[in-house]
Parts: sequence; structure tokens; C-alpha cells
Amino acid sequence: MFDTLSDRLAATFKNLRGKGRLSEADIDATAREIRIALLEADVALPVVRAFIKQIKDRALGAEVSKALNPAQQVIKIVNEELIGILGGESRQVRFAKQPPTVIMLAGLQGAGKTTLAGKLGKWLKGKGHAPLLVACDLQRPNAVGQLSVVAERAGVGVYAPEPGNGVGDPVKVARDSIEYARGKQFDVVVVDTAGRLGIDEEMMRQAADIRDAVRPDETLFVVDAMIGQDAVHTAEAFRDGVGFDGVVLSKLDGDARGGAALSIAHVTGRQIMFASNGEKLDDFDAFHPDRMASRILGMGDVLSLIEKAEQTFSQQEAEKMAAKLAKGPKEFTLDDFLSQMEQVRKMGSISKLLGMMPGMGQIKDQINNLDERDVDRTAAIIKSMTPGERHDPTIINGSRRARIARGSGVDVSAVKNLVERFFEARKMMSRMAQGGGMPGMPGMPGMGGGGTKKKAKQQKKGKGKRQSGNPMKRREEEQAAAARRSENGGGAFGLPGAGQSPEDFELPKEFRDLLPPK
Repeated sequence: MFDTLSDRLAATFKNLRGKGRLSEADIDATAREIRIALLEADVALPVVRAFIKQIKDRALGAEVSKALNPAQQVIKIVNEELIGILGGESRQVRFAKQPPTVIMLAGLQGAGKTTLAGKLGKWLKGKGHAPLLVACDLQRPNAVGQLSVVAERAGVGVYAPEPGNGVGDPVKVARDSIEYARGKQFDVVVVDTAGRLGIDEEMMRQAADIRDAVRPDETLFVVDAMIGQDAVHTAEAFRDGVGFDGVVLSKLDGDARGGAALSIAHVTGRQIMFASNGEKLDDFDAFHPDRMASRILGMGDVLSLIEKAEQTFSQQEAEKMAAKLAKGPKEFTLDDFLSQMEQVRKMGSISKLLGMMPGMGQIKDQINNLDERDVDRTAAIIKSMTPGERHDPTIINGSRRARIARGSGVDVSAVKNLVERFFEARKMMSRMAQGGGMPGMPGMPGMGGGGTKKKAKQQKKGKGKRQSGNPMKRREEEQAAAARRSENGGGAFGLPGAGQSPEDFELPKEFRDLLPPK
């Protein structure tokens, strides 16, 4: 959704790099480009004005004029101001002291409230709660049936005593659901209410009556992020008519310009609490303004990537795999390779995972063109092998490759390429487990050492060298080592060429194979 905005901002900041000092004209030109980028992204005009004013005031101040790198300081200012208009700090759900906690969902018809109720229910279940979805949308055809199906897929409870389709009293259903939840030991009640194609008096009155009947701890307004400025106007009308505590953005994976997401928190004064970015029930998470600002500026979202990995990978399994790799590369089999690949797939779309890595915005076209079915094809090839072939792929000869290709529905060359990639991946993973590092990424602690033969000889030659006991001499040695690293192109965090395009890095073949050809 923010691709166009990210591209415009990246081009703007590129013009600042390399300048030792920024003149007032440079700052005015940068502010003008940022203003155009935000307006093209359909951000509300009052938000744009406030945003640009803050940037110019701070950029013309001492924090930029006295900075060693003014361009980076301007980017830092833009990042902080973006976090501000997105709501500042993340806001958590307020849970009731005495359960059940009541969360009421409201919004226009078509915003995705019913599906989002299932996503929220599954998210709450993952946090250790026992949620109950309540069907109070008794007007839209088959809304009750849809909520029941979504609840079953999410593995949570549902309360739907009325058939809907215009039959039943939604206020009574909402009121009765609280006692039902207490009796069945549900600690969170998620109330799905009816919507309209537009704001009207009847909708406001029904929402207010349900609110008064259940006295929700949180009233969340669900906004379709793809409808632009109308989302902001609708949120303002609902805030003034009924009131809400937080905003949920749905359809954040769409191709709209994203102005609603950048405007709604600033205009309504209510923070964005959750975001839905896909069709699956797992495509839902808490909204973090700092992480979203980082994504917009092309700096990735490493924290979210780490959280997904922690939720997917078992610590016990990871230790077991590390111990196996430490014994030797031959201990790592194709069964282990398949298991690891399926674990990564559980984290979500490969394209989205790569998009969370810093600097990947410059090759987003290649990332977006990734064929997610390649993982399924690889799994089919491995499952078409015998247990002996998975344990020792070296026995796979021409006739075996032909049989495996027929069984998995692929070409013989695909089987050959998979086996070759497996051997390379096994070497790399074994090396990382032993502390040797990842090939092509020298300088990273625990991941370095993947350099040329010349560097390997230098490392071997310097092995066992001790630091001098003389503090002055030791300091001279450290300064000399730092100078050598600088000459070798060492950048931030020890990565050579830091700040360059991701295409300039020497990626391992396993990663390059994931990217489609240019």
C-alpha cells in the first residue's frame, strides 16, 4: 500500500546524500517533495500541513545544522514525525479487572468487520485468552452464518441465538451474551455489529443502544484502508455520534494509496490499535507506529520478523537442530531441510518476510514476483524420495532423479537443482552452527568469515594472537585494526559497503535462488 510513497521519499532523500551541509534552499526543496509525495498518497491536507511545518522547523534548527551528517539527521526527523502522525506509541487492549472484557466492533458495511472479528478472536486466543464472538449483525444476509464459519476456523466460541437476515433483536443478543460468556468461562467478548453503506441515524442509534447495553471496555472502529479520505470522514462522524476508543485498519495489503492510515490517527485523535494485511486469519497483528514508519522509509521491520520467528520456531527444536549440525554436515538430512522450510512457510508469505528486511524496498519488484508455489514444489520433490534418499542424497543417480521427477510432477533438472542447493545449504548451516558465519557476509558477529581465500589465510595467520598487556600499545593496535577495517570498506555494524543497494551485497546462492531473474 505504501510502495509509491516509499519510492518518492527514497528518491527525495537520495538527493540529500553526499552533502556536507544543507542550505535553507535544500530543506525547502526536500519539504516540497515530501509534501507532494504525501498529497499523492491521499493524506489529509491538515495532516500534510502540520507534518511539513514540523519537519521544516526542526530541519532549520541546530539539530541539523550542527550534525556531522545532515542528510541522515533529516531522515531521522522525518521518521520521528511519521511515528507521531501514526499515533506515537503502540496502544494495548484494556482488559477488564473482572472478566469478561467486552470489545465492540463498529464500522461501515464492507469494511471487513465479521472477518476481522475472527482474526481478533484467533489473535486473542494466541495470547492465552478464551474469546467469544457475538453475532449482533442481524441485518446483512448470512452475516450470522459467516461469523459462525469464521469462529470455527479460528477455533473460538460463537454466540448466535438468532438466525439474522432481518430477524432478531441485536441489543438483546448483545446483552444476553455477557451472561452466556460468564457461564461458559469466556474471558473476552467480541461483539460484531451491523454496518451500513453510509452513516445514517438508524445505524448510529443501534450502535449506541448496543454500547449502552454491554458497556464495552474497548470500542474499535473498523476502517477499510483502501477507501482513502472517506475513511477519515466516516471515522470523524462515528466518533462524534457514538464514540470509539481505537481504530482497526483492514485491507492494508491493498493497492490503494494509504492516505487513510497516515491521516486517521492524527485527525480523530484515536490511535490505530490493529491492522489486517491479508485474507488469512493469521494476517492480523497489533499496530506499531514506529515499525510502520520504518517500513515506509524502506528501513524494514526487523522486530516484527523476530516476533514471527519466535512464535513459529520452537526453542527446543532449534537447540536440537543446532546440536545436530554441530556434529557434522552429514547429520542434516533432506527431512530436516523440509521441516525447516515448512516452519518458515508457517511464518507467512515469503514475499512479506523478505519485505521486512532492511533495504529490500529497492528490489521489491523481484520480491513481489516471487512464486510462493516454489516451496510447495520443493516439498513435493522431497516427499517423492525414499527414506534412504532423503537421508543420503548422494545416492540419487540419473534413474532415481527421473523417478522422483515423475512422482512430483516436475522436470528432472528441478530435482538436480534441489539436491545441489541442499548440499550448499547444508554446508552453510553447518558453518553457521560452528560459528564460522554465513558466506558472503563477513564482519557480522557470529555470521562473519565468509570472505575470499586471502581473508581466510589472514584469519588463520592471525589466529591465537593476543593483545598487548601495555594499555597504550593495545590502544594503538585497536586503532590500526579499525583503520584496516575502514580501508576494506567496513560500514555500519561491520558490513562492508553499508548503505549501498542490496543488489551490491554478495548474497548466498540459497537466497539468490529465491529471487526471480531481473
